Order: sequence, then C-alpha cells, then structure tokens
Amino acid sequence: MKDPNCIFCKIANGEIPSNTIYEDDSFRVILDNGPATKGHALVLPKDHYADIFATPEDTAAKAMIVAKKVSEKLKAKLGCEGLNIVQNNGEVAGQTVKHLHIHLIPRYTDDGQHILWNPTSPSAEELASIRDKINN
Repeated sequence: MKDPNCIFCKIANGEIPSNTIYEDDSFRVILDNGPATKGHALVLPKDHYADIFATPEDTAAKAMIVAKKVSEKLKAKLGCEGLNIVQNNGEVAGQTVKHLHIHLIPRYTDDGQHILWNPTSPSAEELASIRDKINN
C-alpha cells in the first residue's frame, strides 16, 4: 500500500530522485538530504506505514536487517568509528515525516553531534511502579 501524498512513498518507489545506496523489493536506502554526519542514510520501506506501531512485525524485522546490512557497508566504506540507529515515532519524539524510516548516522570523533539523552534518576520504587504498570 502506498500513500499518494507521502513524499517518502514517492522517494522509496523511485518517483522522486534520490541518492540511493541500497535497494531491494521492499526497501530503498537513501542518503539524507540534511545529514547529521557524512553518510547519514534513511531506510525507507516501499509500502506506507505511518510509524512503528502501524508496521507489521515482519516488515519491522526486515527493516532492521536492512539497517544492519547498510550500517556494515557505511562503516567499511566511510571508516566511521561508530553508528547511531535512530527510529522516531510521533512528533513529540522527533518524527517529522509520517512514514516509517530508520536513520543510520555514522559517527566520527569530534563530529559535533549529540544524539544522546540526559539520564534521570528514578528511585527503585518508581522503577518498580513503572514495571508493574507495564506488566499488568
């Protein structure tokens, strides 16, 4: 299924040109036009899914296999020292295009990026309460 109004559907299916670095029957991986670092790429399914919650499990699993395969290629070809794999869901989480995509962000010493979070310090009781809420 495709969304005729989705720019990532159009890119993934070759209707809009892109700098493709990998493609198979289900996915296209492109270089991001506004990269965080050299080689920043996006894994795009060719079918439309708004986010991870709308994505069938087998497609989500295949997306991670593609992400791993392309990440290995980025590391080998670009010599990055690490790599962030980022997948955002919902506007509050930083998702700007409502089409499932996975960011592959090569990391280099002193690349100026800070793709991290500030850890909090919940008490043991708070963690137990959250665990219980999730498990019940």
